[in-house]
Amino acid sequence: MIRVLIADDHDVVRKGLKQIIAEEFHNADIHEAADGNELIKKVHAERFDIVISDISMPGRSGLESLKQLKEEYPKLPVLILSMHPEDQYALRVLKSGASGYLTKESVADELVKAVKQILGGRRYISVNVAEKLAESLDQNTDKELHENLSNREFDVLKLIASGKTVSEIAKVFSLSVNTISTYRARILEKMNFKNNAELTHYSIVKKLV
Repeated sequence: MIRVLIADDHDVVRKGLKQIIAEEFHNADIHEAADGNELIKKVHAERFDIVISDISMPGRSGLESLKQLKEEYPKLPVLILSMHPEDQYALRVLKSGASGYLTKESVADELVKAVKQILGGRRYISVNVAEKLAESLDQNTDKELHENLSNREFDVLKLIASGKTVSEIAKVFSLSVNTISTYRARILEKMNFKNNAELTHYSIVKKLV
């Protein structure tokens, strides 16, 4: 029997993932978590063979949960799912210790394959991600400005570029306005930009939004 924990803040997504897993792994014991905090609590309380987590959840994000899980349970495999294209998050996720990264649009075709590969002790990466990983190992490859940002700063950058206000972003992450303002200031400093307009222009050019 394999024990699986699925974390996503959308009930319909969790049910869909659960159905895909159950149809392939008839002996699977599948549990659910609606956000990052519940994910961490359940891993603390029970043993799981694999965690399948959305990257974007209210409060504690999938990346923050991943960081804590890898610190506390380094051998626990974590497969990250996201609606964001591979070129935006895949490298960050894998470098943070995830065993794989899947876009939600490819879940139906790739989820079972990814889970089997990960349970077999290997990482799951697509051909595109493999190419990007190879490029990232090239010391002559210049880093993009946004690659110098922390995971949370990158999330905030994308939301600023999508037109959300500091107050709206604070609600998304369940953080204070002051905290988000601090992230914004760090982003501007690290990227050497003066205002949101420059951040937005950069994000559009780099296809981050």
